[in-house]
Amino acid sequence: MVEGSMTQGAGQGPEAERATMLRDFRVPAYVHETGPYPHVAHTDETVPSVEEPVDLPEGYTPTQRDLPVINRGDTLQVNLDPVSVPAPQPVNGPGPLFVVGDVHGYLDELVAALQEKGLVDSAGQWCAGTARLWFLGDFTDRGPDGIGVIDLVMRLSAEAAAAGGYCKALMGNHELLLLGAKRFGDTPVNSGAGTATFQAAWLLNGGQKTDMDRLQDHHLQWMARLDAMEEVDGHLLVHSDTTAYLDYGDSIEAVNDTVRETITRNDADEVWDLFRKFTKRFSFRDGGGADAVRSLLDTYGGTRIVHGHSPIPYLLGEVGSEESEDTAGPLVEGPHIYADGLAIAMDGGVTMAGKLLVQQLPLDI
Repeated sequence: MVEGSMTQGAGQGPEAERATMLRDFRVPAYVHETGPYPHVAHTDETVPSVEEPVDLPEGYTPTQRDLPVINRGDTLQVNLDPVSVPAPQPVNGPGPLFVVGDVHGYLDELVAALQEKGLVDSAGQWCAGTARLWFLGDFTDRGPDGIGVIDLVMRLSAEAAAAGGYCKALMGNHELLLLGAKRFGDTPVNSGAGTATFQAAWLLNGGQKTDMDRLQDHHLQWMARLDAMEEVDGHLLVHSDTTAYLDYGDSIEAVNDTVRETITRNDADEVWDLFRKFTKRFSFRDGGGADAVRSLLDTYGGTRIVHGHSPIPYLLGEVGSEESEDTAGPLVEGPHIYADGLAIAMDGGVTMAGKLLVQQLPLDI
């Protein structure tokens, strides 16, 4: 693939310019990180030139629609008939800890997975008492009902708190993308590869018109206040498998404050840079991956990282294709432990007809 900037051609009308934007807009991927990992911002020196054809590295390109989205079909939709769920057991102190991988708008699959773990009842209400539940980000885009997913998480947060537990969520790159598309639309941003817009990036990455139509102020406020990372029971919870968090602070509190302040300033270029860094992936895979994990654990605490963002089939090299006739999807039975046992991947590839993962922690190696 050839990386290129999106420019407005002379003599083009608005519709032609729009078509060019949606067809040609690309932002070069960052080179795979191998360390060392100083606490300094990444520079544009890692960005391939936009004047020459290049072979893309393994990292993710924010505006390249490179994650297969298979049409799941009615036969794969979850039937939410009442099911029996385990009764919550009384506990002393905090309840059990659960994490949820990327949901991407698949509301039915999410409810079914939460029911299977005994976290919600047959009506979709919190029934897990003092249990603690963390979502790792990416609630919208690609799937059919991203706003429904956000509404569910917001409701479960209130119900869990009332029962003595909690339901919390982290900021994913798709939350930043949706915020940017709503706030900035077609406002040009400095992408590092020419003219870019959040609207174009959102559309290229599975943005759903129904989500945008239903998006309300309270959804935007909720997303804008999400934390970027947290440490719970020795687990460092993040959305993206990247060391880019080091660019935003040397403590969990500093990172979360910096991310919120960046969003609050409402500067399109700053939010774009944040989004672009949160789309980086695969830093914990292959050679140097364990050292990359340690760079985060040494800075922020914890003994293991738990992340979403990169589908497990991608981490394992079992990548599907949109053109594939096989709609059964990759076989993912549970989380993927890797990087010398220091990293746990939680994105089961629901957008590829894979499994939406809900997992109790800790996990044995």
